[in-house]
This record gives sequence, structure tokens and C-alpha cells, in this order.
Amino acid sequence: MNRLESIKIFFSAKDMTVGKPWKNLIAFTLPMLVGSVVQQMYVTVDAIVVGRFVGDDALAAVGSTMALYNLVLVLFIGISSGAGIMVSQYYGAKKREELSRTIGACLVTLTIACLALMVAAPFGTRPLLRMLNTPEPILDWSVAYINILIFGVLGFGYYNILTGIIRGLGDSFSPLVYLVIASVLSAALDLLFVAVFGWGVVGAAVATVISTFLSGGLCLMRLFKMRDIFDINKKYLRPVKSYVIQLTRLGLPTGASQAVFSLAMIMVQSLINSFGESFMASSMIVIRIDGFVIMPIFSFGAAIMVFTGQNMGAGKYDRVRQGTRQCILMSIGTSALIVTAIVLFGGSVARLFTGTNEIAETSARILRILAAGYMSLSIGQVVWSVIRGAGDTMTPMWVLIVTIVVIRVPMSYGFVWLTERPETIYLASLISWTFSSVIGFILFKKGNWQTKGLIKDGPAAEFG
Repeated sequence: MNRLESIKIFFSAKDMTVGKPWKNLIAFTLPMLVGSVVQQMYVTVDAIVVGRFVGDDALAAVGSTMALYNLVLVLFIGISSGAGIMVSQYYGAKKREELSRTIGACLVTLTIACLALMVAAPFGTRPLLRMLNTPEPILDWSVAYINILIFGVLGFGYYNILTGIIRGLGDSFSPLVYLVIASVLSAALDLLFVAVFGWGVVGAAVATVISTFLSGGLCLMRLFKMRDIFDINKKYLRPVKSYVIQLTRLGLPTGASQAVFSLAMIMVQSLINSFGESFMASSMIVIRIDGFVIMPIFSFGAAIMVFTGQNMGAGKYDRVRQGTRQCILMSIGTSALIVTAIVLFGGSVARLFTGTNEIAETSARILRILAAGYMSLSIGQVVWSVIRGAGDTMTPMWVLIVTIVVIRVPMSYGFVWLTERPETIYLASLISWTFSSVIGFILFKKGNWQTKGLIKDGPAAEFG
């Protein structure tokens, strides 16, 4: 086999219904994990550049928009989730026609949704940020930052949803390459626009938008090169009712649960904002460091969801259970190593973002609170991803809503009221993660997820 053929095979779609599960999962997870590291390094560089070259208030302004921006993006999370489940199951079942219609419906639905958001969303950002108790000194920065990000939502949407489709087809390496290219460009533009040109938070936002359009465009090009396993033409580039309904049925619960989560985080962000710019800056630092801790957890979750989808499509339920057990062990082991590093060195890392000692020490205390919950989160993310990958997105939605509405938000306010210490807000995260993980593990063991697959007539013999 020559080098060109080896490269072609490496970038081709991977069939996860054959071979040892743990090898499939590691091979699929590693590119996503590296990609997550690269992406998190970019957002960390972005925060460091803003904090060091503009100031702590600018860092707080960026942090104040995160919950609201996440609410804007829940639609794409829903479409991406539904698309990933449908693509992986139809690919595992070798259903070329269904796979083609799914991808076409996703592309059309995504484009319409992005354009609508780009036009409508900016009108509501300032009133919403005021409702969140965003301090007046940083309000204009916050509004400018989030409005520019919304302008780039088309690139973000294409990257995230097309990445879900490409990964559902078994290729987790190509999105890594595109992410590395976009992240390096974005970091360079960050330094140019913020440190050299002095554009402040606007420069950071513009750098992010340019990189998202680049990564989204590269993913679209990659998808069009995978037409050996699906078709894409005028026939398929239209929103066929049955496929849009299926996409909505699978994606809406995930989008709705993320919307509830984002609304809850807006309420928590309002509580955080009430303690002033210094605590807001500490929370922003925690978000960036926390991202490094949870990225392997979510990478394993994404891998097992694709693995589950493909094997459900192929009717290999025992293989799903075997892969789940192996994935849980790998996720726990990886999380334990990273949590240890964060606990030991979290304070030192926090000082990279700010020269204010009080802000860095507060960030370190919050990280120590969260550390105890990461192990349970690593189990919960795997089992809930299996349940979603099997086609049951309603159960995770209801559990998440209960976890957020009944536990996380009330406890965030309750702990602050009892202790009068703002960092105890994060105790609620620890408790809610543990509750969700226990429920998810019980439901996985019960096994009702095995009846939720999309393929009712058995897998096809081959594509064609």
C-alpha cells in the first residue's frame, strides 16, 4: 500500500461495527480530544490576550456574554444531535438513500436557521444583558462582543453540525485538521487585532468569526468529498417532511434541554454578576480552565454516541454494552489524571489570565470545589451519550430539566444565601452532576434504550 492510499484510508469514513470496541473508541476519541485541546487553547489564549492587553473589566465583559450566546446556539446543538444520531444509525445499517436524505435535510434546515438568527438575535442582546445585571461600565463591550459573534453564527453552525455529520460517518480526524487550522489563524488574529491594532473585545470577536467561517467552509468541502457513501444533489437538497420531522423529534429534546440549561446559566450568571467585576473575571477564568478538564469527558461521550448509533443500526446491542463498559473505564482514568493536575496547579494556571492575585485565588478555590464532581460527570456523560445515540433523546431532556430547575439553580442561590460566599455557587454544579450520573447509570442498566433504534427492517447488505 503506497503513502497516498494510506492517507486516503486514514481520512475515510470508519465502520465502528467491526473490530475491538476499545480500539474503535480510542481511534475515534484521540482526534476529538486533540481538537478539544486546540480549541480550548485558542479560547484560553483569547481570554489571556483580552485580560492582559485590555484588562480585567474586558475579561468580565466577555464572560458576561457566554450564557446568553449559548442560548442563541441551542438550535444548532439540537440539529447537530439529531443529525449525528440519524447519520450514524443509517451509516451503520448501510442505508444510502436514508443517509443522503438526512444530510440534505440537515444542510437546508441549518442554512435557514442561521440566516434567521443572524437577522433577529442582535435586536435583543442589550435588553437581555441589562436584565442579567451586567454592570454599566462593561455593558457596551458586552453588547458589541456578542453581536459580532452572532454575525458569525453561520460559520459556527456549519462547523458544528457538519462536524457531527462527518463524525457520524466515522471520520473524527478531518474536523481536527480544520479546527487546528482555524484555531491557529484565530489566535494570530487575536494578537493582531487586540495587542497590535488595539481593537479590544471587538478584535477578539472578529478573530473568532473569521475562524468559524473558515472551519465551517472546510467541513463543507470535506462533506462533498465523501459522496462515495451518500448522494448530494437537487433531489436531496430539500427539506423532505418525514426527515425534518425525524430530525426534529431527535434533536428538539436535546435543543430544549440545552435551552433550559442556558436559561438556568443566565440566572446563575445574573447571580455571579451581582458580586461585581472581580468575581465575574474569576468565573470567566474558571470557565476556561474547566474546559480543559471536561474536554476528554465530552470527547469520550461523543465517541460512544457514534459507536452506539452505528452498532444500533447494525443490530449489535451486545457490542454497544461492551463498548460502554470500556468507555467508562477510559473516561474515569483520563479524568482522574487531569483533575489531579488541575487541583495541584490550578492556582498557577489562573495567574496566567490576570495579574490580580485576589482574582486568581478565587478562581483556584472554585476549581477545587468543582474537582470532586468531575469523576461522576465522566460516568454520566458516557451513559447519557449511549442513550442518546440509541435514539432516546426525551429521557435525557427530562432528567436534565429536573437536574437544572430543581437542583442546580435553587441550590446556587441557596448556598450563597446560607454562606454569603459567592464561590459556593459552584457547589450546586457538583451535586447536580452526581445526581444526573446516578440516574443515567440506572437507566442504562435497565436497558430500555435498546428499543429506540431507527432501523426496524434490519441493516442492508451494502451501500448502493
